[in-house]
Amino acid sequence: MALSKDRRIGRHAILLLLSEDSTEQLAKLERSNWKGCIGKVGSMDAHKVVAAIETAAKKNGIIQSDVYRESHALYHAIIEALHGVTRGQVQLGSVLRTVGLSFAVLRGNPYDHEQEGEWIAVALYGTIGAPVKGSEHETIGLGINHI
Repeated sequence: MALSKDRRIGRHAILLLLSEDSTEQLAKLERSNWKGCIGKVGSMDAHKVVAAIETAAKKNGIIQSDVYRESHALYHAIIEALHGVTRGQVQLGSVLRTVGLSFAVLRGNPYDHEQEGEWIAVALYGTIGAPVKGSEHETIGLGINHI
């Protein structure tokens, strides 16, 4: 039950997110039977960040909206990634912070054995800071959950 070096889902999600040519990177991952999408979101509300990522994942066929365990796994991966972005305090507007983020969602099996099943990773990269232009800094977060 080894975690395959070539299929580390978190690493691939981050590389997809930061790739100069995300279209080619995504096509390469899809040829390996993985599903993924990328997008952007900016908000002072954490629930809007969650909603944007969930919507993109559903629209791109990463998760099935009528299967609870898939939505649940995605939600936990998003919250874990937001913990990284917000340094453990998943609060934005209520403490006068705003984010401008790019995101990548990736689904696949990172293990050598098929019976390990699929996992989902959410990578976030962008800026966080006071809601004043120029009062922000870079941030990154990664969340991984089994489906």
